[in-house]
Amino acid sequence: MDEKKLGMVVQQARRARGLTQQSLCQKSGLSYSTLAKIERGAIKSPSIFTIQIIASTLGTTLDELMLDVPLKRNIRSKKTSKNGVKFVYFDMNGCLVRSGNRAIGVLAQETGVSADIIETTFWQYDSEVCRGEASVDELNAALSTKLGVEVDWLRYYLQSVESTPGMNEFVRWVAANYRVGILTNTMPGLLAPMRANGTLPPVDFDVIIDSSEVKHSKPDPEIFRIAADKAGVAPSEILLIDDDRPNLVAAGKLGWHTMSFDAFYPEESIMGVASALESVAN
Repeated sequence: MDEKKLGMVVQQARRARGLTQQSLCQKSGLSYSTLAKIERGAIKSPSIFTIQIIASTLGTTLDELMLDVPLKRNIRSKKTSKNGVKFVYFDMNGCLVRSGNRAIGVLAQETGVSADIIETTFWQYDSEVCRGEASVDELNAALSTKLGVEVDWLRYYLQSVESTPGMNEFVRWVAANYRVGILTNTMPGLLAPMRANGTLPPVDFDVIIDSSEVKHSKPDPEIFRIAADKAGVAPSEILLIDDDRPNLVAAGKLGWHTMSFDAFYPEESIMGVASALESVAN
């Protein structure tokens, strides 16, 4: 069977690189049960997205890994899903990455100041800084006063944030098939270093909407109007992937498609979005 042949190819490639099933799962973000079933040939017509993740993790190409194994292939130039999606926007915090707010715990540990005091101060400034109404320097000054030491919040954030497992590979797949963008509530000065150090997926995003630059933040309807205009498609042709329900509700009211993302269970979230986007009209 084709699935059996694929399983043998995956198993041989994994072993040739000295990886156990567990170590490949850790590196790829796939579950052990999914990989084990693929290697046994127990999944009929496995998703090409899943095989792409395995190939990328093993340092090979999809074609080399698949050889002549026929799988469901929906990859062409750029697609339109069956429900009309042409453009996919990803949220950053809680979706592409997790979680910069661990910096609060690090600050508490280093300074001995209670985390609730640090967090209370942080949230008093976060929204305004993300909208460009206050500066990062003002946040730093407030934190420094509370903690009694000089604080550079962006540095702590960048040291604490990490890529959500599986998202770099997934966004590569989406970008190969759809136009993609980032739509984020974020502070100025974060996106560039995160793209440079590989924390964010290494793809050429068609559009990046940075709240601190456009002076609006989600769930303000205006940021969604700006994002739709930049995408150059109708609201009904956009999918937003976000972890915040108010953002999803606001986008939905403007006619966008929406899907919730849970960074604590990224594989399930990724597979759900992949399943929706693999159903294509053209």
